[in-house]
Amino acid sequence: MKVLYDPKHDILNIEFLEGVAIADSVETDGVIFDYAQDKRIVSLEILDASERISKKPFEKIDFAIASSKD
Repeated sequence: MKVLYDPKHDILNIEFLEGVAIADSVETDGVIFDYAQDKRIVSLEILDASERISKKPFEKIDFAIASSKD
């Protein structure tokens, strides 16, 4: 997995499958899903990323739940 941020265009790209050709792209609410021919998600592109992602992303996670060992 590769995560890249383009500050000039304010796009965050999360690539799941490196070297896999994109056969289709679908945009919904400023998020572009890139699909391979076999319908696997190749990457996500988040437009206007700085407006969508907190400057302190860990404050969005409830670590009590994430680390629970019941």
